[in-house]
Amino acid sequence: MATGRSTTLDSAASAEIRTYKGQDRALRAGRLGTAGLLLSVLAASAPLMVVAGVMPQIFGLMGIVGQPLLFVILGCVLALFGVGYAEMSRHVHNAGAFYAYIARGLGPTAGAGASLVALVAYSAMQVGVYGILGFEVSGLFATYLKIDLAWWVPALAAVALTGVLGWLKIDLNARVLGVLLLIECALVVVFDVAALAEPGPQGLSLHAFDPGTLSGAGLGTALCFCIAAFVGFEQSPVYAEETSKPHIVVSRVMFLAVGFVALFFAFSAWALTVATGPAAVVEEAGEAGPGLLFQLTEARLGNAFTDVLHVLFVTGMFAAMISFHNVVARYAFAMGREGLLPAAFGRTNPGTGAPATGSLLQTVVAAVVVVAFAVSDDKPAGDPTVPVGHLFTWMGSVGALGVTLLMATASFAVIAFFVRRGSAGAQLWRLLAAGAAGIALLVIVGYTVKDFGVLVGAAQGSVLNWLLPALIGAAAVGGLAYGAVLRARRPEVHARIGLGNEAFRLEQAAAETDPR
Repeated sequence: MATGRSTTLDSAASAEIRTYKGQDRALRAGRLGTAGLLLSVLAASAPLMVVAGVMPQIFGLMGIVGQPLLFVILGCVLALFGVGYAEMSRHVHNAGAFYAYIARGLGPTAGAGASLVALVAYSAMQVGVYGILGFEVSGLFATYLKIDLAWWVPALAAVALTGVLGWLKIDLNARVLGVLLLIECALVVVFDVAALAEPGPQGLSLHAFDPGTLSGAGLGTALCFCIAAFVGFEQSPVYAEETSKPHIVVSRVMFLAVGFVALFFAFSAWALTVATGPAAVVEEAGEAGPGLLFQLTEARLGNAFTDVLHVLFVTGMFAAMISFHNVVARYAFAMGREGLLPAAFGRTNPGTGAPATGSLLQTVVAAVVVVAFAVSDDKPAGDPTVPVGHLFTWMGSVGALGVTLLMATASFAVIAFFVRRGSAGAQLWRLLAAGAAGIALLVIVGYTVKDFGVLVGAAQGSVLNWLLPALIGAAAVGGLAYGAVLRARRPEVHARIGLGNEAFRLEQAAAETDPR
């Protein structure tokens, strides 16, 4: 497939490659093994943020008692998705994983559309985290230092610090993420054990695993929120160029991450229902919101443990921000390398090998969005409406919708890729798994768009019910239109969408044989 497309990499591409002489257009290889990559992608799931911030939203806002069962069901769906996705990762190594896979399966124009959706979705998820982090840090200042601090001050400080770390080596970031992740998980497990040791009025009830609890108007939105908790596992191919033995490590990490997230969050969500009692979890979560976990730990494990949990809540969110930042920077790098973004984005930092320009782009975007929400914040100090209810929920929801759509599209791209290669028969069971996952993910996308008002807490008839999901639709349409323009006006750029280093090698060969 790549050979056929290489014919359009003509003298214009050869001239372009010469402008990169002396520049590094490849990420540093062999810098991540299984453990480092696993810790990096799991950090995006931010276990403590999910348990303290996301789970109470699903229980309280959406009224879904069967949240533990949802994690098990989605774990199975995403494992099916991973079958085809992992096989694709053996054939395509590209820092722009989603859009590269879609380009190789459904064509470069579709890849251009997916690239813009990926940038918008992952940027939205990262920016959303700044909202809840800012609110939590300002609360800590008020509680322990008696200082009233506007939420956007720590949020902007986190934007700056995350941007600086984006310039550092990926192995340093992996170590930081890994330590924070392990501490978070240990604390959540301590709470889980304490909840089971001291259950609520209904005892060790398994009611939350009853399929009958999966009903109500909030089911579709709960599915989207739960998928957001899994986000991270699909990022492992983004680091394929930087891993040792990517054809083995990437797929191994993907399945380990899906399995861990499904079991860990299902168990933790169940522990919350046990601690409050399944009959009371919706009401208590609705009243306490993100404070539910801290109320339960204070009653069972004391003030000191809860204080530590508050601090680790912040560091866990920071770990997630670093992880999302790294992914967005690598998508921007891949797009710059292939001509979808200006050439400067396709160059790495000579000193560290980090995709520096992409890192700067993400930092600027995050700062602009946080400032915009800060300017529009007319609520009293301590009111979580803007940082949590708006910035965190709105942006997180938009990001989750975009990632779910990308996974659905990638499932069908996997099928097309192997069919076009003539290996559909040999890969039949993997393609069936990809097809089943794709259909299931599209159903979730449909439910999410239909019930988006519930997801963001907007009133019926509010413009937000369609405006927020339209951000993803606009990114997709805009990217497809851009791909069509490239196909007509710059076919050499269009031809290398999704080829990554392969395109680079083809351009080098063309430059070496070009007599000019």
